Amino acid sequence: MFASIRLLTTVFVLALFAITIALAAKPDPVNTAAGLAAWDQVYSVLVSPRCINCHTATNYPQQGDDRHRHFANVVRGPEGKGVPGLNCISCHQEQNADSTGVPGGPNWRLAPLSMQWQDVNDRPMSSAAVCRAVTDRSKNEHMDGPALLKHHDEAELVIWAWNPGLRPDGTMRTLPPISHQEFVVATRTWVEAGTPCPKGR
Repeated sequence: MFASIRLLTTVFVLALFAITIALAAKPDPVNTAAGLAAWDQVYSVLVSPRCINCHTATNYPQQGDDRHRHFANVVRGPEGKGVPGLNCISCHQEQNADSTGVPGGPNWRLAPLSMQWQDVNDRPMSSAAVCRAVTDRSKNEHMDGPALLKHHDEAELVIWAWNPGLRPDGTMRTLPPISHQEFVVATRTWVEAGTPCPKGR
C-alpha cells in the first residue's frame, strides 16, 4: 500500500513538474505582443534611407532619401568596401565632411549581402523577411539577441544614422523616424520578448 502511495506521489510530482516546464516554455502572449510592437519600431529604422542605402541586394550602394544608385558607378567589391582605385574610404573618411557633403564614419562599407533589407528591384523587404534575416545567426555574423542589442546600441555605423551630416547643398540629411535612444529601447523590448517575428513572407 505504501509503495502504491509513493508511486502515485512520484507520478503526481513528475506530472506537476512537466506542466510547469511546459507553461514556462509557452510564449507569453502579452510579451510577444509587446515584442512585435517593438519590432515594428526597429523595422521602421532599418528600412529608413540612412540604413537601407547600405543594406542593398545589389552590387552597389544607394544615396539620398530617394535611394538612387551611388554616383560614379561605385560597386560593392569583394568585401563590401569598393574596389581598388574606388574604395569606399577613398572618399568616405572617419567623420562626415560637411564642407563637401560627403558622409563618413569608421570603416565605411556596405552591409554583407546576407543582411540585405531590400530586393533586387530596390524595394524594401517585408517586416517579416527583414526580421528573419536579422535573427538568422547564419546570416547576421552569429549575433544572438543580446549581441543584436549591443550592436544597435554601440556600433559606430549604426549610431551614424542619427548624425548623418549635411548634404552637398548644405541641408541636413533626414534622420530615422525615431531617436537612437528609442531605437535601443525598442530593440531591448523585442530581445527580452524573445525576438519574435511577424508572420508572413
